[in-house]
Amino acid sequence: MSAQQSNALPLPDYDQLPVASVEHRIRSLGAGEVRQLLEYERAHADRTPVKEVLTARLDQLDAGAEPSAGDARASGPDIPADSSGSSPVGPASAAEPTEPLRHGKHEL
Repeated sequence: MSAQQSNALPLPDYDQLPVASVEHRIRSLGAGEVRQLLEYERAHADRTPVKEVLTARLDQLDAGAEPSAGDARASGPDIPADSSGSSPVGPASAAEPTEPLRHGKHEL
């Protein structure tokens, strides 16, 4: 499959997705789309964990499971929705500092 054909896959940037993202994103795909990804995976990277995830999902769909709501193209935990590169973590979202308990000192 050429680069142009890989862009036609049901998951954008499929080749760069880690296993956890593939597992999350395929929930909204139908059996035909999961089969397409499995065939592509076998012909290209042939990653055993990814093939196992795709096969398990295909088994679920063949047994009557329905694709979940959502969009497989939406950004997930691996791809920030805000591509500016900024982090949502900052001083305002930091936890309150705590003093570690010392031997003999107990909090009630």
